[in-house]
Amino acid sequence: MGFSAWIDGQIALPRTSHWDWLVANNYTATTFQNNSQGFDNSVWRQMISEPGQLRQRVGMALSEIMVIGVEGLNLSWRQFAGAVWLDILLDNAFGNFRTLMERITFSAPMASFLTYLNNRRANAATGSVPDENYARELMQLFTLGLYRLNMDGTLQLNGGQPIETYSQNDVSQLARVFTGFALDGTDQSTPDRYRRSLVFNNNTRETGASSFLGATVPAGSDGATAVRIALDAIFNHPNVPPFIARQLIQKLVTSNPSPAYVGRVAAVFADNGQGVRGDLLATVRAILLDGEARGDATLTATSAGKLREPVIRLTNWARAFGATSAGGLWPIGDTSSTTTRLGQSFGRSASVFNFFRPGYTPPNTAIANAALVAPEFQITNELTVVSYVNYMQAAIQNGIGNDVRANYGALTAIANDSAALVDQVNLLLTANQLSAATVAAIRAAVDSIPTTATNAALNRAYTAILLTMAAPDYLVQR
Repeated sequence: MGFSAWIDGQIALPRTSHWDWLVANNYTATTFQNNSQGFDNSVWRQMISEPGQLRQRVGMALSEIMVIGVEGLNLSWRQFAGAVWLDILLDNAFGNFRTLMERITFSAPMASFLTYLNNRRANAATGSVPDENYARELMQLFTLGLYRLNMDGTLQLNGGQPIETYSQNDVSQLARVFTGFALDGTDQSTPDRYRRSLVFNNNTRETGASSFLGATVPAGSDGATAVRIALDAIFNHPNVPPFIARQLIQKLVTSNPSPAYVGRVAAVFADNGQGVRGDLLATVRAILLDGEARGDATLTATSAGKLREPVIRLTNWARAFGATSAGGLWPIGDTSSTTTRLGQSFGRSASVFNFFRPGYTPPNTAIANAALVAPEFQITNELTVVSYVNYMQAAIQNGIGNDVRANYGALTAIANDSAALVDQVNLLLTANQLSAATVAAIRAAVDSIPTTATNAALNRAYTAILLTMAAPDYLVQR
């Protein structure tokens, strides 16, 4: 097909919304009102079985920029609130970033997670001021970052020091805009109000003027106008293209993109060639088709690639070997445990700072000595490595929850030939990137299982898959 045609095909594929799936599977029953049951089921179902894999990957990348954690929502029907957040990200994954900013801002889950739901204007009598949580994180984590950037993502300096992107006064002034937000409706017997955009309570909303980032919301502006002015000011800030471009590259391609790579992608974000700023489809296409992503040099460059996230590894296994859910409910569950599971679970970040930060460097390592970053190593240690391998061994051999199982028919048919077996697993999981030494080691392990042993074909297949997924050649995506 070619890469560009594959992208075209991916964006045209349909998707079942998380919300609709939860409704269809009766999670609107009152027994689910005060928990998040069903959220993980819907997440894993989409990641594994939905045909539009690119949308899922981009949606996940966006979810690690505009972060919530489903258990951190101070709402009933948390599974539905989480579904709203994911559906916004997935529906807008190939849309415009400015639209995404607005949809997220007016969403109940984000308002709950970052505590601006029912946020009140300042009260001079009591000394209270508006909650600044969303104003700060919207700028720091979602759009601008702490320091001014050049278009290639490098820091702008003044006297050798980075220049702050915004001040505390900008945060305080912007927080005034995010007051008066309320849920649209009071009916708590269903989750329906969470799917609707937030509305304004004018009794608690700030109506005075606010100035930030060189923009001003005039006194007396209605809530929607005030938010529009604020989001436009942020969206048009020069930091947004390089800030978002670098993070999307990090999550999709490589942890340490060159400034030139960031600059090329940021230029497309700033203008898609038709005068449109914030075109995420054009941005994603630029990321994936760039020479730094596709070129053969990345296969050997020591600074290229990224550590695969644990949830991506599990999804790789499930997609590569046609995993299905016998009951249709995908009961994989919360995989956050660092001792018995993956140490990461999509949509369950403990804070708005995500599972790992984009600038994280593992201390006292060759990566640190080379002044590189490796974000995913922030959730990687001796304990999580062992837990991951143990979890995958059980999943590969026994399935998950007596329900989710892969199909190894194509592998067992060639299992007597260790070279053919390992080559096929190598192709499916790493695009033939296992080193010759790794292939030899895995073949030796497979051949240690006699072809005449009980269940030999399956056990040889299990061994080939597990050792591939434990190999550094696989764990580092290139």
